[in-house]
Amino acid sequence: MNIQALMKQAQSLQKDMMKVKDEIDNMTFTGVSSFVSVTVKGTKEVVKVTIDNDNLSSDDKEMIEDMLVIALNDAFKQIDKVTEQKMGKFSSMMPGGLF
Repeated sequence: MNIQALMKQAQSLQKDMMKVKDEIDNMTFTGVSSFVSVTVKGTKEVVKVTIDNDNLSSDDKEMIEDMLVIALNDAFKQIDKVTEQKMGKFSSMMPGGLF
């Protein structure tokens, strides 16, 4: 394979990768932990936090904070999983294992 064909293939691969990354960035993920849920964009930007406070007293601040951390990490793991699933195919296509 000549260098021009290789460069063309790399450019095409880069374009495909950017398309998939944009797709992931525009997705939303919801992480849930007990009575807390968070909605996060594929860019890992928190969009919404929902707390079901029907069962809570005002003394539960620390517990709520812990639940938020768990829910956010759950959403971020979902983003990482989808990113790996969708972007992983590109790493095997790169010559010399650049990724």
